[in-house]
Amino acid sequence: MDKLLEIVTKAAEIVTNATTLLCPDLEENTQTLQRKIELLKSRKVDVQADLQNAGKKRKREVEDWLINVKKNITEFETLEQQIQCCRFYSRQKLAERVERMTKEVMELDEQSDFPGGLFLEVDESIGQLMLTPPHNGQAFLQNFDDIWASLMDDNILSIGIYGMGGVGKTTVAMHAHDNLLNEPKFSAHVYWITVSQEFSIHKLQSDIAQALKLDFSRRSDEKKRAAQLFQTFQKRGSFVLILDDVWKQIDAEKIGIPPRRDGCKLVITSRSKEVCHQMGCQRIIKVNTLSEQEAWELFLKKLGRDELHPEVEEICKKMVKRCGGLPLAFVTLAGSMRGVTDIHEWRDASEELKESCMGRADMENEVLPILLYSYNRLRDPKLRRCFLYCSLYPEDYPIRREELIENFISEELMDRRLSWRAENDQGHAILNQLERACLLERLLDGNVKMHDLIRDMALGITKHNRSYMVKAGLHIREIPDVQEWTEDLDKISLMVNSIEEISIGMSPNCPRLSTLILSQNPLKSIPNCFFTQMRGLHTLNLSGTSIQYLPHSISDLENLRTLLLRNCSSLKSVPTLEKLRLLTRLDLACTKIEELPDGVESLTNLKVLDLVGTSLSMIPTGVLHSLSLLQQLRLPIHIGVPIEEVLALKQLEDFCGSVNSVSDLNRLITFLQSMMPPSFYSIFLISKFCGHTLVERSRCKLVGFDQNSLMDSSLGEGKILLPRDIEELIFSTSGLRRSSLANGFQMLNNARYVKKCNVWYEDEIECIIRLSSTEEQQSCGVPFQSLEELSLYELPYFIGLFMWEGKAAVAPLLPGIFTQLTDLRIFGCNKMKKLIPWSLLQTLSNLQKLEVISCKEIEEIIGDEDDDGSPVINSSAEVTMPRLKKLRLVHLPELKSICKRMMVCDSIENIIIMSCTNLKKVPPLDGHPSPPPSLKEIKVYAEQREWWESLEWEHPNANNFLQPFVKFS
Repeated sequence: MDKLLEIVTKAAEIVTNATTLLCPDLEENTQTLQRKIELLKSRKVDVQADLQNAGKKRKREVEDWLINVKKNITEFETLEQQIQCCRFYSRQKLAERVERMTKEVMELDEQSDFPGGLFLEVDESIGQLMLTPPHNGQAFLQNFDDIWASLMDDNILSIGIYGMGGVGKTTVAMHAHDNLLNEPKFSAHVYWITVSQEFSIHKLQSDIAQALKLDFSRRSDEKKRAAQLFQTFQKRGSFVLILDDVWKQIDAEKIGIPPRRDGCKLVITSRSKEVCHQMGCQRIIKVNTLSEQEAWELFLKKLGRDELHPEVEEICKKMVKRCGGLPLAFVTLAGSMRGVTDIHEWRDASEELKESCMGRADMENEVLPILLYSYNRLRDPKLRRCFLYCSLYPEDYPIRREELIENFISEELMDRRLSWRAENDQGHAILNQLERACLLERLLDGNVKMHDLIRDMALGITKHNRSYMVKAGLHIREIPDVQEWTEDLDKISLMVNSIEEISIGMSPNCPRLSTLILSQNPLKSIPNCFFTQMRGLHTLNLSGTSIQYLPHSISDLENLRTLLLRNCSSLKSVPTLEKLRLLTRLDLACTKIEELPDGVESLTNLKVLDLVGTSLSMIPTGVLHSLSLLQQLRLPIHIGVPIEEVLALKQLEDFCGSVNSVSDLNRLITFLQSMMPPSFYSIFLISKFCGHTLVERSRCKLVGFDQNSLMDSSLGEGKILLPRDIEELIFSTSGLRRSSLANGFQMLNNARYVKKCNVWYEDEIECIIRLSSTEEQQSCGVPFQSLEELSLYELPYFIGLFMWEGKAAVAPLLPGIFTQLTDLRIFGCNKMKKLIPWSLLQTLSNLQKLEVISCKEIEEIIGDEDDDGSPVINSSAEVTMPRLKKLRLVHLPELKSICKRMMVCDSIENIIIMSCTNLKKVPPLDGHPSPPPSLKEIKVYAEQREWWESLEWEHPNANNFLQPFVKFS
């Protein structure tokens, strides 16, 4: 036996030496790539922090960058494992992948500068935050014209916009911001910073640094921070800095804002004309209230009524008059009265509003009594509870709807329902009611937000009964003094601050405290005595902190229902949870725990368990079986689920995890689809050679396929049972031995609801669909009829989306294929020469985004011949792509033609053409006497300016009228 072991050891050593000789630099190059990946991770964290702390809609190129970064990070994790267990024959291929990935990562690092910022125009995102009417009314237009004239006047370098709270200062300033983004003289260097009432130099510097994409995380000295901001502004040349909601004078030099100089403008909005004077504004513009007629028209619009009963109309006009022309007041008032028809209720409402205003004469702002009245109109106590809960978040903070609803459920603010789906639906209904009452504002990305005045009103209510302590988003560095932690407190929010430690020995006496939120602080540790006098605590949120270990006193919080530790990236262990038998929600996602905490099996009331992104190596047998009430279960995708225990969870409604075999996959899908109501799920099929898949969980029905497992007989054989309602498919290094994806995976023909499909690293795929005779096609079904996004990455033998059987005639396309496709991305498909044949154009009539990157042999984007080589019959017809908004062509060395004929593309907004130097014409921009009406930007590599200037144009003035849109980056 010893001799055999010695032979095996020597054999392994010989193989290792041979593989090392074959690619001697593989390990060293992998280490280099790892360092670059770590730098990219850091940049990703910075970008995500900027996105999270702003209430704006991010640019699509930022979304794409994040997707590509995530893809590379996850691919590297897989690559590392494959290198560790690689065979002799694969070492060369792995070395090539390392070299390719290194180039990609370097390119992503270069792209992370994002000229013009991370966000779209404010009109598409932040503008939705305001409750005033969007860009209408004589008063609004007059204010905007005055502001715009001052911005265009080179002699005016500082502008003040003032007016009472709720009058619409922010809205008109945002409209100016929108227009400035398209003003060439400022080169998109337009920055929006919300200052707010709780102002500090340190916080304002941090907010400006985020807008400028500077990293201030390791720099605390305000003078050095100011110097860095000053230098960055100087390098930007012309810029506009808008400071919204300034309450008191700000020393611009202490912040790092350059003094007045040509091309640089400072704009502030404030409730005080005196503040505008103190800050030296050269032009001061007052935003006036609306006229009675404008106020009345807007009130009716928000009320959703064109005509009213004469007596109701008389009451309404009195109520509107009481609002004093303040848009926020009467819009909120209309929201609270929407749907009321009974005259008695109208009279009662009018009397109630009158008493509210009389009883609150001491309030600082005229609008607050009306907002308070709108709150009082919420007759349902759960609506009031949920509304007040929203005030725990910082001012101007975009709040995820899903997060709010999860908290409503955890905090027991709503009625109890039997299922998670029913409670989730109730949460959405509550948020919708608060939005309709204009007490919450919905952003375009689905988040919600409180107007600062409405939040002030909510905090005033909680201060009156002394139940809340809210110091969220104030950039405070120390925990409040123990004297502030009174016995009456119910909820405390200290989220989004700079608290690093809690003093040793601090033990607040808060026996009634139910909710403590310390999330998003750089908090590293908590003294053990801190929780000893908080035995009534129901919710503890430490998410996003730098906590390294938890105090053992947490184990004694026997009334705890919710423990949130998500994104505590330094946390490696959790003390025993055995006594926390009332716990219903435990979130340990994205921590570094390697083992489940002791006592988890005792949490028999647990409904939500999230372990995604942890370092767990296994789920101990019997643990899940004891958690019979689980409704939501999310497990790390690198370990297979204990299938029998999952199948025993009869209340499971939301699942994310991995299985080890096709048979387990089919059993799990059958189980989940049998649940009532139907489940949400993300299932990943993994193999022993691949520890990670290339997708992350999303709240939709999703299955990720890593079909390496299908090639491994030890993992089980059989046909995959594709869920009938699947929305997203991912194929990655599957070893699929068919040239057509749809033909090789027949179940796709019945996947009618698939909206997204990604195909990565498939060595055999030549096309997506192979077409034959019409009869054969109809017998096979129609795949991809609902597909909206298709992404193809590094398919070495890919020729085109469609291939036809035989060359005699082109088989007609079945109706419905790809007709819903809006996004098409193709990367690294080096054998493809033509992307879209003429006959496919009608099918792609809904295409909005087309990206072709690093395809070495592609010569045409839209061909002038069909795939059988026959010329198009109507050769004079122009090409129309009615919905195309973005065209991105990068690193296509053989590309000679986008389209050989005139192209109509009036919807085009962004064109990016880089390293396509054989291209002579750009048809979407040519052939017309003016640029396309939607055009915003043309981006070209700076070193390829000469190529751009050498392009040929059909229209003689094309180069001139396109010049303002061209940006060399």
